[in-house]
Amino acid sequence: MPHATAPITPDKPADLTGAQALAARDEQLKQLRRDLIIKDFELETVLGLAQHMTASHHSVEVLYRMLHFTLEGQRAVEHLLLFVRQGDTFQAKMALGRPEDELQHLQLPAAVAAGHIDEERSIEDFNLGPDWERYEMLIPVLRQQQVAGYVFIGGLRRNYDRQKLIKFLTALANTLLGAIENRRLQDQSIRDAAVRKEIEIAQDVQNRLFPQRLPNDTDLLIEKEYRPHAEIGGDYYDVVEIDADRLLLCVADVSGKGVPASLLMSNFQAGLRTMLRQGGELTAVVTELNTLLFENANGEKFITAFLGVYNRRTRRLQYVNAGHNDPMLLGPDGTVQQLSHGTIILGIMEDLPMLMVGEVVIEPQSLLLLYTDGLTEIFDAHGNEFGEEGVLRVLQSHRHLPLAELNQQLLEACKKFNVNGDKFADDITILSCWFK
Repeated sequence: MPHATAPITPDKPADLTGAQALAARDEQLKQLRRDLIIKDFELETVLGLAQHMTASHHSVEVLYRMLHFTLEGQRAVEHLLLFVRQGDTFQAKMALGRPEDELQHLQLPAAVAAGHIDEERSIEDFNLGPDWERYEMLIPVLRQQQVAGYVFIGGLRRNYDRQKLIKFLTALANTLLGAIENRRLQDQSIRDAAVRKEIEIAQDVQNRLFPQRLPNDTDLLIEKEYRPHAEIGGDYYDVVEIDADRLLLCVADVSGKGVPASLLMSNFQAGLRTMLRQGGELTAVVTELNTLLFENANGEKFITAFLGVYNRRTRRLQYVNAGHNDPMLLGPDGTVQQLSHGTIILGIMEDLPMLMVGEVVIEPQSLLLLYTDGLTEIFDAHGNEFGEEGVLRVLQSHRHLPLAELNQQLLEACKKFNVNGDKFADDITILSCWFK
């Protein structure tokens, strides 16, 4: 009787190989899902942080705290340091996993401190001391092809791919540094707008200080030329009709420039005109102006000034030169007088140690030139100064020109002499007076 044949069954090793392949594929799918979840989390983290950082006007300190809380929440690393470029150096700005008061003791390696490390490096490459033992890797943060910061990390989470972590932390750091740069630009824009407004106000104040009309009558003719070096100059000129016979001539130069100088000059003008309305004598006016300036500036700023009161009826000019450039008076025969009597600079001492009033009779067909030091302190390529001699040469050659043309001749002579052409180093004020 024939034996029964056993039923054919699948080969067991083949079954095991198929099961392993399925298991491997399932594990691969699970890993891809985990990677996708992590990637989604990282993307949401970066986008969310960027949205919060730019949503409102957070301070820089708040921006750093936001990054700190974000890193604490995602727990990719246990230890992290963030260094940010400040000018030519890098400063520690944030720490994760250690007290922030320890940051000031950390010394960066020379190559790192110089900003020469522009790719990821192992901390072991730098042979650092025990303060750095907890860190494993250095990640540079690049912005516009320049190292803008460094991230030191340590205690990496096991299931985190190192290269993905580097990209994630770099994105976070770039988000922070971008927000900080935007905040800096916004703050700078606000400051610039405030400065521009201050300049506009100061320019308006300054324009109101200058006389709107200069005399041109049977007794005398006055012309001016004013060239501020910057948007707000430190020079001042004025012509004030005191009464039917007398008028004041004034040229002044305040120390410093900009808004503070403009404000001090406005105080000077207000005080001067108030005292003139009260009928004060020249000595009293100068004394009070010195007191006003000293009290306002505490001796830290000063004004050089020439103040002269001309009497149309007597043709006498009484004047005080307070440390200013000597005005030049050319008589009808070409002789020159320099008006130097007076006192020291106003505003540097509480009491003027000496005060002398000069007086001169002005003959018909005489020319008086008042100016500030911007007209004389001009240098050529060899360091020679234009000086009073240069001014006097122009006056003697062109004294019979109309005053407006004479002023232009002075400016043209300065431009030709100046090593920088028409780019003057200081304000220039010219007040030319022709006595008929």
